[in-house]
Amino acid sequence: MTDSDITAEREMCQWFTAQYVQLRRQMDRFGFDLLHANNDWTVDGIQSHADAVAANIEQTVAFLTPRAEALTQSRDFAGDVYFPIYQGESFYRLWQHLANTGIGIRSRNTAWVYGPSQQRVKHWGSRIERSHVCD
Repeated sequence: MTDSDITAEREMCQWFTAQYVQLRRQMDRFGFDLLHANNDWTVDGIQSHADAVAANIEQTVAFLTPRAEALTQSRDFAGDVYFPIYQGESFYRLWQHLANTGIGIRSRNTAWVYGPSQQRVKHWGSRIERSHVCD
């Protein structure tokens, strides 16, 4: 673990504490609205809602990218990758799946709105919350 790991995680925790829940709710609300519109992206307000949520995700990804990429990744005796800093993997995976979700929304891919990447965002966010690493 390095000083850059500690700085990166501290800054990601600041973002997480201040904005994660709000972003997750925005994604959920958009998914609900799209479902209510029968997955019809041409219904009034759906595209503007998608654009707003995608922009928020992209802004988040832009903030998290240099920090997630700064996290040290090591290999154990079996060759498996691990992150020496506590919850480093959770932040890294959260960043990856947020990026995927934003790309999916921009491409109007309904499966990305409800699908695995958004569920993985919630999974990794929940791991961070339950770990109390940002307390």
